[in-house]
Amino acid sequence: MKKKTHPDYYPKAKITCACGNVITTGSTIEEMKVEICSACHPLYTGKKKSMDTAGRVDRFKKLTEKAKVKKTAKKERTRKPKAETKKVLSKKKKKK
Repeated sequence: MKKKTHPDYYPKAKITCACGNVITTGSTIEEMKVEICSACHPLYTGKKKSMDTAGRVDRFKKLTEKAKVKKTAKKERTRKPKAETKKVLSKKKKKK
């Protein structure tokens, strides 16, 4: 068998998060640095963080509000029943 085919295993590997949380676990990498962990991730903590890049979040909110206004405007419009529209069409044809 070949020697050294598997990487070294570190039973006390450190994972350091940007928030300062340190996790000790087993890994083939001795030390890792991550940007987000279970202590600071919004899904686990329940805190909502929004990274607004050039107002994209605000623009999205405006678009959704415009869409809501359009939906309510469409609901307010009333249309004539089909029977009334047929009568009007038949009168126009008779005049010709």
